[in-house]
Amino acid sequence: MSDDGDIGDADRVALQQRLVAVKVEHRDLDAAIARLESDPSHDELSVRRMKRRKLLLKDEAARLERLMDPDVHA
Repeated sequence: MSDDGDIGDADRVALQQRLVAVKVEHRDLDAAIARLESDPSHDELSVRRMKRRKLLLKDEAARLERLMDPDVHA
């Protein structure tokens, strides 16, 4: 393994596990938001907070993907 910024196997596994967890939480939030919005008496503040969290998770997933494959430029 080189020291030029490559991540080790253990680090890559940890990043992959975190990425999976972030994507699962993102998907679960999407489903929860859909359920809440289908209820006419839903709490708009809760929905907004969940949507904000979902966006943060999307950004986190993108960051983790960049860490795992830094040679791919956006």
